[in-house]
Amino acid sequence: MRQRRIVRSLTIAATALALVVPMTAVAQARTVVPKINWGTCGPAPELKPFQCASVEVPTDYDRPNGPTTTIALTRLPASDPAKKIGTLFTNPGGPGGPGVDFIHQIAQTLYSPQLRAQFDILGFDPRGVGKSDPATCYPTEAEEQAALATLPAFPVTAKEERQFIADAAKLAINCRTTSPDRLKHYSTANVARDMDLLRQAVGDQKLTYVGYSYGTYLGATYAKLFPNNVRALALDGTLLPEWYSGSNGERQPLGARIRQGEGASDSYNQFLLECKKAGAACALNKLGDPRTVSEGLLAKLKTTPVEVPMPDGTTVTIDYPAAVSYMFTQFYSSYAYPGLAETLAELAKLATPTRAKAAAPKATQSLIEWNRRKEDYSSIGTALQPCIEAKQTGRPLSYPAYADAADARAPHFGRFRSWVGVQCEFLGLKDNDAFLGPWRNKVQEPVLVFGTRHDPATPYQATRPYADLWPDARMVTIEGWGHSTSLGGSVCADQLLTKYLTTLQAPADGSTCRQDRKPFDPLPTGKSVANLIR
Repeated sequence: MRQRRIVRSLTIAATALALVVPMTAVAQARTVVPKINWGTCGPAPELKPFQCASVEVPTDYDRPNGPTTTIALTRLPASDPAKKIGTLFTNPGGPGGPGVDFIHQIAQTLYSPQLRAQFDILGFDPRGVGKSDPATCYPTEAEEQAALATLPAFPVTAKEERQFIADAAKLAINCRTTSPDRLKHYSTANVARDMDLLRQAVGDQKLTYVGYSYGTYLGATYAKLFPNNVRALALDGTLLPEWYSGSNGERQPLGARIRQGEGASDSYNQFLLECKKAGAACALNKLGDPRTVSEGLLAKLKTTPVEVPMPDGTTVTIDYPAAVSYMFTQFYSSYAYPGLAETLAELAKLATPTRAKAAAPKATQSLIEWNRRKEDYSSIGTALQPCIEAKQTGRPLSYPAYADAADARAPHFGRFRSWVGVQCEFLGLKDNDAFLGPWRNKVQEPVLVFGTRHDPATPYQATRPYADLWPDARMVTIEGWGHSTSLGGSVCADQLLTKYLTTLQAPADGSTCRQDRKPFDPLPTGKSVANLIR
């Protein structure tokens, strides 16, 4: 049963480091390549261009003839079969991002006509995610929703911190009890092995792949396990493997190790800077200096949450953790900056005592969409991949200290991201087939690596170290704002990607692209924010 994912900081974590020998080529060779029987994706008209299927792969590649795991996949067939090169595999990130929905949402609009003509564009839900036998933490969706309903995005006071740690332990116990068979074989290495089976199943001699965010970690893992099976790899929003896995020896929570607090803090400063330059186009300027207004709001929310009335008569409580969490997600795309500014401005008005006594104002569209989108995600269990493959601190009671240190480095967002993964300290499961380094690889083909200058989730500072793991990486800097922005954010980046994937001609290392618009520029005619933000 597919469950919806709750957007909370408690969704990503790390667990005990287990250095193991990767699965041998012999074991992979013994595995039967599945046959894909493509069919329809359902009656919805928007799904008519796509084909869907599911296949069975070994749950444990050490037992290739043992129990199996279902992998759901979809493809947009090449529009010019006579010129077809092969299949373009994709991963949207996460971990825990469903690749089937991703392709249904973006493939027809955000990949170039040439790519759509010459490749079948394929997405799959990684094992444990979406329609691929998802890892769940409660018997039913209703029970999970009830258990998570009162959890804050992250704790602030000492009392909240103690409760947050206790709730994380309870959650881990539920996940370990409900889905141990799935979580124990949930590593990125096994996803890479699944992807290589799928490559063979579609008839490609070598892999052509685009990975975003966590998908760059999957790409790096695939390159270590199957260096001779690579045709082309395009990697955007780089997750430095040694940071994610903890193989660099850092004794910090995962969220702190991958520098998301610092990335988000940079994005916050950029948001305020661009807002101030935008004048009337940014709603915060109507209330004063954007930084003063925003910081004043966050300070008030720490002690006095705001109740926002919704059109259906319900209310949404916005406190400090909820506001910081929301801001972090909005930094993923500069298209969201105007709506974020409107939301913060409205919250600032609501947080003013004299305004609170007035007639109830209308919720902004951004707040309405914020509330609605929470229902679009899978079970929290589908995001627990780092729990069974990455290093944990071993010190769950030290998270308040880690959070304090991170908050000093990156106010607001360092504390938020430092609590990512605390539940994994209690999970007690690991995948013995995980691969955790070393990370330098032997892929001889050129690979294309994109990094966005102001990325909140995979900070730009990781881009060059990631590129240096490859014998021939061509790093392209996208001058702009947001997370993994080569997809739909820059014509220049799109052209480089298309040329590379179709001709294998990669740009010079150190190339630069610019985004097509600045954050507060008017939207293109006929476009809406919902259609432009992934």
